[in-house]
Amino acid sequence: MSIVKFLTSKTFFKHLALAVIAIVIFCFLLLKWLDSTTNNGEFITVPDLKGKSLETVQIELEDLDLVMQIQDSANYNPNYPKFSVIEQDPNAGKNVKENRKIYLTLNPSGYRKVALPNIMRRTFRQAKPTLEALGLEVGNKTYIDNIGKDVVLGIKHNGKNVKPGDKFPLKTKIDLVLGNGNRSSN
Repeated sequence: MSIVKFLTSKTFFKHLALAVIAIVIFCFLLLKWLDSTTNNGEFITVPDLKGKSLETVQIELEDLDLVMQIQDSANYNPNYPKFSVIEQDPNAGKNVKENRKIYLTLNPSGYRKVALPNIMRRTFRQAKPTLEALGLEVGNKTYIDNIGKDVVLGIKHNGKNVKPGDKFPLKTKIDLVLGNGNRSSN
């Protein structure tokens, strides 16, 4: 039998039709199986977790079949409670599949500490930006008799003398003792 005669025979078309039907049935069953195993079309809406405590977040995510993954702590944000969530990925309102990891960034317990720079014998004009660049704030200024006008002669915090190198949390107010430009009267 020649190839051309076989390709035009009834048997060939019968087998071709059976093969096409088998492929269609296989594809249909495969797609149904994939739909059931991947939960196609089933989504969970991510809740808003910002400002919530870690315990609350864990309960909420477990109820929704989501997984919590703590990424890191960020810089302290006074607008949120300590150890609460300040960022999340994916954001609230996004649709995700079950068992999806929700990455969380936590608010630390307080500002990080920085070392007090040596601003002694510097002018107030030099000392103020140095303190502010480190995240410290200038508090009260008191003046004493000294020929150096606006020269830093002492550094205080809460009324106590402090020295360069002491560590303070960010946003701490540092009080300065400055010269008033007058000679001391002895």
